[in-house]
Amino acid sequence: MITEKRRSGLKNFMNRNETVGYVFAFPFIFGFICFSLIPILTSFYYAFTDFSMGSKTVEFVGGRNFGQLFTDEIFTKSLGITLKYVFISVPMKLTFALLVAFLLTRKTRLQVLYRSLYYVPSLVGGSIAVALVWKQLFARKGLINSILTQAGLSSINWFGDRKLALYPLILMSVWQFGSSMIIFAAGLKEIPSTYYEAARIDGANGMQSFFRITLPCLSPIILYNLVMQTIQAFMAFTQAFVITAGGPDNGTMMYALYVYNQAFKYNNMGYACAMSWFMLAVMSVITVVIFRTSKFWVFSEAGD
Repeated sequence: MITEKRRSGLKNFMNRNETVGYVFAFPFIFGFICFSLIPILTSFYYAFTDFSMGSKTVEFVGGRNFGQLFTDEIFTKSLGITLKYVFISVPMKLTFALLVAFLLTRKTRLQVLYRSLYYVPSLVGGSIAVALVWKQLFARKGLINSILTQAGLSSINWFGDRKLALYPLILMSVWQFGSSMIIFAAGLKEIPSTYYEAARIDGANGMQSFFRITLPCLSPIILYNLVMQTIQAFMAFTQAFVITAGGPDNGTMMYALYVYNQAFKYNNMGYACAMSWFMLAVMSVITVVIFRTSKFWVFSEAGD
């Protein structure tokens, strides 16, 4: 009898704990279903329709929207511009973040200055206000051209030249290195100092220690930052929308901006949904390639 009462009491206690767990998890579950899962499924359905905002009828068109992608010149151009943006900005951003993290973790007299330089871009973030400031910096009479003029060089029409307009946006992305830097800094502090002491005993200099110890030990963190920053770069929107609006001559027409234009400017929501799913496929392929190739350059102490 006592055993049965204990089992019953334990069962009731576990049921109460499960109920409390569901109550606390309900806000997340509700938000995920309403604001993530349902929109994802809805966009997948609309990708096969001619849906537009305000339309009363929705016609199923099959794969017509996906077929239209490869005949759309602006789509092809925006995809190429975005790939160029990703392949240039991400390596530069990670390199700069690692350099600042390395300086930040070293015990020098300028450590406070390094920390201040880090916190400035991290605090202001990637807001619209920052984009407007960046637009003024690279304007015809902005600070950058003023410096070039004082140095005896001619001013550059950064946002008026289709071949140059993308590079200020890339520099803006590189400048916002805070999240990657702080992860690199945490990883640098986790590298055992005994590795460097052994290297110094063997006669290794600072450069050799960096490439033979620091980079291999940081390779799992480099992999994480590479994947996250690549995904974030593919979704770049604010810079192009605020600074150039995709111009000149669609020279900065980022993929996310073109999706926005198709959905809300041209009212082609079905086509925009198809573009979004195509980009998901591209990002998935690149992410898989990064993970598959990581076995050749990511060092793990538990591995062979």
